[in-house]
Amino acid sequence: MIRNKFLIGVAAATLISAMPAFADDATPERLSAAGTEAEAGNWLMVHRTYDANRFSPLDEITTDNVAGLKLAYAVPLGGTEPAGFGQGGLEATPLAKDGFLYIVDPWGTPYKIDVSTGERGDVVWIGETGVDKDPNRPILLASRGLALWNNLVIVALNDGRVMAFDDETGDVVWDEQIATEPGEGFTNAPLALKDKILVGQSYGDWATRGWIAALDAATGEEVWRFYTVPEPGQPGSETWLCDETGNPDCWKTGGAAAWVTGSYDEASNTIYWGTGNPVPMYDPEYRPGDNLYSNSSVALDADTGELKWHFQYTPGDYMDYDEVGVQLLLDTEIDGEARKVLAHFGRNGIFYTLDRSNGSFINASPYVNKLNWTAGIDPKTGMPMEYDSSKSLQEYAAGASRRGGESVETCPNIQGGVNFWPTAYDPTTGLAFGAGIEGCSDLTVDAVAPEDVAAGSSFSGGSAAASGLQTGSIFSYNVATGEQSAKVDRPYPNYAGVMLTPGLVWTGELDGTFGAYDSKTLEQKWSMNLGTPFQAPPIAFSVGDKEYIAIAGGGISIAAFGYPELESKATANMLYVFEL
Repeated sequence: MIRNKFLIGVAAATLISAMPAFADDATPERLSAAGTEAEAGNWLMVHRTYDANRFSPLDEITTDNVAGLKLAYAVPLGGTEPAGFGQGGLEATPLAKDGFLYIVDPWGTPYKIDVSTGERGDVVWIGETGVDKDPNRPILLASRGLALWNNLVIVALNDGRVMAFDDETGDVVWDEQIATEPGEGFTNAPLALKDKILVGQSYGDWATRGWIAALDAATGEEVWRFYTVPEPGQPGSETWLCDETGNPDCWKTGGAAAWVTGSYDEASNTIYWGTGNPVPMYDPEYRPGDNLYSNSSVALDADTGELKWHFQYTPGDYMDYDEVGVQLLLDTEIDGEARKVLAHFGRNGIFYTLDRSNGSFINASPYVNKLNWTAGIDPKTGMPMEYDSSKSLQEYAAGASRRGGESVETCPNIQGGVNFWPTAYDPTTGLAFGAGIEGCSDLTVDAVAPEDVAAGSSFSGGSAAASGLQTGSIFSYNVATGEQSAKVDRPYPNYAGVMLTPGLVWTGELDGTFGAYDSKTLEQKWSMNLGTPFQAPPIAFSVGDKEYIAIAGGGISIAAFGYPELESKATANMLYVFEL
């Protein structure tokens, strides 16, 4: 269906006539082969491949010629909605398939765009989601992308629905209300694998309980659901000491949301997903205990949703260090032994490597300039040095966050380090890359009575304010050794994440700068300021033999960090495409 009325009739026919004569479906076989040479020119899923490496082998653009990169064309997104539309950040990863780009706006509205000529992007259709685009409702968590499966384009929406659109026409094929409790919804891009679509409940901080669900890809019917906060009697429930508070139901609003798309290991049929902070985020006295499975990487059986293992990074967290960020899957040799590794840049400022077969800890290294919340990581267990399993309330090195207590300064910032924006791994060099925030936060607890908690309303249990100047950095780590390879400081916090092509690291910045960096030294080789803040990651794709780089820019949302020049930026949602 055509969303925008002016496209109907002659205009629509013109757009459709410009389409290539044939484009293959995104079959499960094609998705499985997303990392092969046959699909080198496409970007078929949010992280490009199931291992979430975000590495494209396209090599027309190099360190030697990237200085000649230019804007090929741009496509505006939105512009006809009520006043206030687009006030949230545009955080979506575009997808590329056979001469078409696919992207969502901040509300999750899907766009299909014909880019087959290489000279312009023509909108083929805009999906009608029926989402209430109330201009008075702030978009604190924007839609981060979509999925392709066979002939369907699939989106997960902030109102808790998951929808599938016909790839050719834009017509709705199915529309299922998956999240049904007050405050629940989705911000992550769905993950398509085999005959299923995976989604994660995203609004944990809104006094909800997190979960990951698998849907039948053909119908949208739910197949299984894994709750990231177990109910009493289930494994892990003993880490929610709700009875100590006089509120035995504290687990029901425990958070641990799964709001960034996970990874998938086909060989073991295992899904890896990161989970968010326990809720309320700043008041551990409301929900004492380690609070599993918050702040964790969880490994689930793809067919059943059964938990295989978990690793919790910051037990009993009161610093908002949820660990939803990308789970990088890779194979490497560590100390002379071949290992199957999950690598993760923690929001808590530490780079971790785990054995993805069983979740056992391998190594950890801090990656931010200032880290004070812990004195270090136990090399045997992977737990913070201060962690005491006998205590119901943890006290980490920077001080305890308690009711009636003074503010506590924690470093890194509550947003990280690395937050939701993606990291990447180069299999040709063994280096993992990230970009993030350099700074600290002051945390204060404000106790809330259980009777005053309303599902669907923000439930923080306190407040946080930036402590001092917040800047940014880009960095790389050798996964085999855990050692830093290179790092460069940047003037603004990074909210876009990184993408890799041979020899180059790509990222956008909040002041509107889009740049390419030498992957060995992180020296900037090219940049252009487009004006729109970048809170979305780039992709690489090709049409014919020509390589293109695409990135979406939009509003500043909550990412101004007190900079007047960022706060004053106007909203404009755009998709930019570059070429040599």
